[in-house]
Amino acid sequence: MRIADYIEQSFFNLWKKKLRTFLTTFGVVIGIGALVSMISFGKGMQKNVKDQFEKAALFNYVTIISNSEGEHLAHSPRHRRVEPESNRPGRVLDDDFIHEITQLEGVELAFPERRFPANLKLGEKEQFALVQVLPTDVCRSKLMQLVVGKPYMSDNENAVIISDSLLRRLNIKDPKSAIGRKIEVATLILDLKNFLKPGGIISILAGKSLPFSEESYTFTIAGVCERAGFHGPMPLRSDVFIPPGTADQMKKLSSTSIWDFFQSKGETKGYSMLNVRVSSLKYIDSVKAYAEDQGLRTFALVDQLEEMKTAFLVMDMFLLAVGMIAIVVASLGIINTMVMSILERYKEIGIMKAVGATNRDVKKIFFFESGVIGFAGGVFGLILGWIVSILINRVVNHILSKQGAPHVDCFAFPWWLCLGAILFSIVVSLIAGIYPTLRAARVDPIVALRHD
Repeated sequence: MRIADYIEQSFFNLWKKKLRTFLTTFGVVIGIGALVSMISFGKGMQKNVKDQFEKAALFNYVTIISNSEGEHLAHSPRHRRVEPESNRPGRVLDDDFIHEITQLEGVELAFPERRFPANLKLGEKEQFALVQVLPTDVCRSKLMQLVVGKPYMSDNENAVIISDSLLRRLNIKDPKSAIGRKIEVATLILDLKNFLKPGGIISILAGKSLPFSEESYTFTIAGVCERAGFHGPMPLRSDVFIPPGTADQMKKLSSTSIWDFFQSKGETKGYSMLNVRVSSLKYIDSVKAYAEDQGLRTFALVDQLEEMKTAFLVMDMFLLAVGMIAIVVASLGIINTMVMSILERYKEIGIMKAVGATNRDVKKIFFFESGVIGFAGGVFGLILGWIVSILINRVVNHILSKQGAPHVDCFAFPWWLCLGAILFSIVVSLIAGIYPTLRAARVDPIVALRHD
């Protein structure tokens, strides 16, 4: 018999028992669909992280951390790598140090982590946020992912860039409509007059008043950017960005970290963090070595790359294990279907052998039937996994949009996953059909012809 004859015979035999074939194939569809969804979710998460890191060139950044901030971060499992080799006093992160580190080979830019609290008012809506002071060079780099508008062009421009998530919290759904609008930024300044008022201290301690007053400034919205979705010592961690020259002219309670308030009285003030951008990954180690020689602490995302790969591998194995449970259940269904088919066609097998069919011919017939079930289950399982992923992705992004988060593609379907799902389904079905096939080949034609 030709291969086409075996395939035609398989479809004919399976079609005779439509309901059983459908239920068995549906079990394979569920198994493959679950497996594909699990793997595509893991690959989607990996792709999101990798693409966003590479798009913003985050691997090219080194964060240098002062001792006061570093001691806090050293207790965090995520930042164990920031601990220096020695415990000697570290150098102050000041403008002189910034000038020195920019002279190192491969260093393109270095800027301090400067943020301050402010109350933003756009129209009738108000929102509290941390405003980050960001140099023009960084604002115009790939790190800043603008949705609409343009970056501010100088360090003294009276303009700001805000995130799309903050706009949504301010009840503005169209980012384009925000470009050119005026936004009021109210900063906090320490006001000791409240202490001098009668009962002022008691009122402050009771939480009825605060030792702060506000200073209002008006800016023009120059651009709208995507909200950075990563935490920790990353270059961008705010919803509002302002030029450094403009920020220096503002009265504000300037603090990059809560630890700044706990510096010793005679201790020289400095920045708590410094972000350094290098032109190539090969300069990462030299920048870290220079900073650590000064008694400072460092953090580079590239150091976490292997740990991230290991974490993704563990996640893939877990998702694969969950998907394989459904595959095992589907395999049992195939075995059951094929065994029942043998029992029902016992006499038919005997007739085929009596007219000259060999054991190999019988095996091929049942193997092809198992393969057809696997092929159909793989194709429709892939379609099911794709449909489920679309539905889940829409639900997730609907929830994220309400929280002001950007759109995320949670699933990824590379070509090897699509092709591999179908081939894997066929292989699993063929393996599940081994026992029924061998059992069919062992049928004695004389006994089978007498079978009632």
